Amino acid sequence: IGAEDRKIKMKVPFFTGALGSTEIARVNWEGTAIAVAICGAVLICGENVCGMDPNAEFKDGRVIKSPELERRIKVYKDWYEGYGTMLVQANVEDTRLGVPEYAVDKLGVEGIEIKWGQGAKDIGGEVKLPTLERALQLKQRKYIVNPDPEDPAIQEAYKAGGIREFERHSRLGMVEEESFLREVERLRKIGAKYVTLKTGAYKASDLARAIKFASEAKIDLLTVDGAGGGTAMSPWRMMNEWGIPTVYLESLLYKFLKRLDEKGEFIPSCAIAGGIALEDHIFKAIALGAPYVKAICMGRATLTAAMVGKTQGQLLQKKYGKDKEYQEALLRTFIGAIELKEKYGEDFERIPPAAIGIYTYYDRLATGLRQLMAGERKFALKYIDRNDLVALTREAADVSGIPYIMEADMEEAEKILG
Repeated sequence: IGAEDRKIKMKVPFFTGALGSTEIARVNWEGTAIAVAICGAVLICGENVCGMDPNAEFKDGRVIKSPELERRIKVYKDWYEGYGTMLVQANVEDTRLGVPEYAVDKLGVEGIEIKWGQGAKDIGGEVKLPTLERALQLKQRKYIVNPDPEDPAIQEAYKAGGIREFERHSRLGMVEEESFLREVERLRKIGAKYVTLKTGAYKASDLARAIKFASEAKIDLLTVDGAGGGTAMSPWRMMNEWGIPTVYLESLLYKFLKRLDEKGEFIPSCAIAGGIALEDHIFKAIALGAPYVKAICMGRATLTAAMVGKTQGQLLQKKYGKDKEYQEALLRTFIGAIELKEKYGEDFERIPPAAIGIYTYYDRLATGLRQLMAGERKFALKYIDRNDLVALTREAADVSGIPYIMEADMEEAEKILG
């Protein structure tokens, strides 16, 4: 993926979407980062990590130190093997706090992903805050916190138990072409090797705006996230019901990209996200958007593999302790564990079960994808196209432009019959 003169090579055509400032992302970061680095995919550190870091330091409203972001980058770099890269997202708050400059200049991050939302929502990111002290800290960092923790009445209600938690919200971005092009150029000037854009399940005109601006700026990757998506930091109905579903959104994406392509305009590498979890999903998503969709972005699916791996590891440790029996139990539980042990030797013990879980899951996806491709006689990703699909219903055919199953391939069938 990426522009012609700065390609990002990956071992697999799928990568892990933004794991940002939520607690679920923080506690699962190590396993995810190690596994994605080993698998040779792109890893994206999501929005608001510096702003939410309780130990972050700021000067004149700009971040000068974030132990949490430092930790995340170090884990990935320690296991990085030359494929993929790590991107750090920047939303309105991150830009205001100077996160891109800190990440690129001080921590050596190669790329910045501009954030316009995601399939889970078209609002800014939100997280729960369990204490008044935490809510006050983030309000002082200029975040929007609801209800207002500085209000004496709210503080009294909290002390009385009427309010048990607060919500931190990010500001909404309002995008214009000129300001977007300026921001992309600014990010390149501060040293970002790669500049990408993540956008969500918005209406057709906003998708067209994202595609057109991405083309004008010649960005390295455009990720379009359909509903339902997200990593569980949004209201459940919002994640699953409030945006444009992925198949509909990708059909629009293909239509708009084809129009720009026919006019000879620059077409960025594209990725699609939103509820994709299995190898047949991946095959269909690449085919539906071919030849423009180069990769698949997955959030909840990767986190699920991490948490299953971690849970199994805890159960095994409880049963066997941390001795030889535990290591042998890991090899029995995860089919990918023996490969990792053979490759890394003594360092295998440094790989947490969460990472083994993701590595095994990614191997399953890669193997399944190869099998589907072989069945379709497509022996490289570049050969997958829209002819590999049929629509099971008339509505699906109308939405996607893919032939209805009773009409697909009929011309060839008639030739065979004479």
